Amino acid sequence: MAQRNAGESRDVILESVADGVFTVDQEWRITTFNRAAEHITGVRREEAIGRQCWQVFRSSICEAECALGETMRTGSNIVNKTIYVLNASGERIPVSISTAILRDRKGKVIGGVETFRDLTVVEELRKELTEKYSLMDIIGRSKVMRELFDLAPQIADSDSTVLIEGASGTGKELFARAIHNLSGRREQRFVAINCGALPDTLLESELFGYKAGAFTDAREDRPGRFALAEGGTIFLDEIGNVSPAMQVRLLRVLQERVYEPLGSVEPVRADVRVVAATNQSLQDLVAQGSFRQDLYYRVNVVRLRIPGLRDRREDIPLLVNHFIAKFNRLQGKDVVGVSDEVLRILMEHTYPGNIRELENVVEHAFVLCNGGLVEVGHLPPDLRRAARGPEETAGPRATLKELEALHILDAVRRNGGNRTAAARELGINPSTLFRKVKSLGLSLPKPGRRGGS
Repeated sequence: MAQRNAGESRDVILESVADGVFTVDQEWRITTFNRAAEHITGVRREEAIGRQCWQVFRSSICEAECALGETMRTGSNIVNKTIYVLNASGERIPVSISTAILRDRKGKVIGGVETFRDLTVVEELRKELTEKYSLMDIIGRSKVMRELFDLAPQIADSDSTVLIEGASGTGKELFARAIHNLSGRREQRFVAINCGALPDTLLESELFGYKAGAFTDAREDRPGRFALAEGGTIFLDEIGNVSPAMQVRLLRVLQERVYEPLGSVEPVRADVRVVAATNQSLQDLVAQGSFRQDLYYRVNVVRLRIPGLRDRREDIPLLVNHFIAKFNRLQGKDVVGVSDEVLRILMEHTYPGNIRELENVVEHAFVLCNGGLVEVGHLPPDLRRAARGPEETAGPRATLKELEALHILDAVRRNGGNRTAAARELGINPSTLFRKVKSLGLSLPKPGRRGGS
């Protein structure tokens, strides 16, 4: 009687929990399948019990990396590993699983038990957050990025020349493409060319094309990039590296909207929107005498400054999730995120290569990580060494509280000591900012100053 009561109590508990629970015997046949498991998978208990577990769940790890199989083999429990399963309708459901060995009263192994939690709502919230803070393929939630997102549609509505400034790897071409795709020219071509990668003679023929007989090997007419971009947008990357002679040619195109192909005496009218980019300050180049002032004024009608990643660290988690989703699609993997330690390392890094460097870091991790979370061992060696410091003499890594303090100080400095503006940028109330400053023991710069410690 006592044993029957104990069994009934166990069944009541299993039916009451919100997580799916199932058990298997040593032949991998399902012996228990609770109500939550039915709800999540869409499989009735009568259909599940007696079948082998992979026939019911059809998860992303069943064939090669079965979590319950690993627990049965090693004796080590697995906790909160995120995977995907297919429900009865064939829909892909994200779940978090935990596993353990099942033993009888004498300690003999009789099977295994696995619990799983539906993460669909979490996944939908993540998607909603990503869509809210993105523009085309550009991801960001920082104040400066949101301001750029607000400006882009207004800039796209005009035909004015745009100058995009920013360090290498910040995504200047992505912004240029977004402006084109938001504009009335979106049905025509977007043509990009790196002006700094070609010598003058080749750059001239690439931009403006040539006529047959213009030079020895010119056997037929060849259109240039301006002709290919007719009605659309041309993106002139690294315009600061163009020679003075080529600057004169570009000035005519921007000023008069005409150009002449090599070997031609007839000007060709260009209906092309020009977006230029540089990783240098054109204003400084003008002061040095290496860039024409009149061309600078023609190029610098509307200017966008793309910040480096170190100036928008709050965007790093969003960018990491974006790249993980991208490489999951490309490589057919089920990597679900990064560990807290990895995120801390990524947040502390200075990123001289900006977003391009972060993407390379995530891609490197994907080579070594087959599923689940990206751990520290999956990161590039240089990043792991930099995070540890030389022979561990750099002291302990920053805690999450220290990172929070760093974000608050950065926001206050960027807003010239204005607490209200800093709170608005951080997305919190001024009173919340005050409490955090007090609890963290921060000394903030006075309004109008940029100090503090």
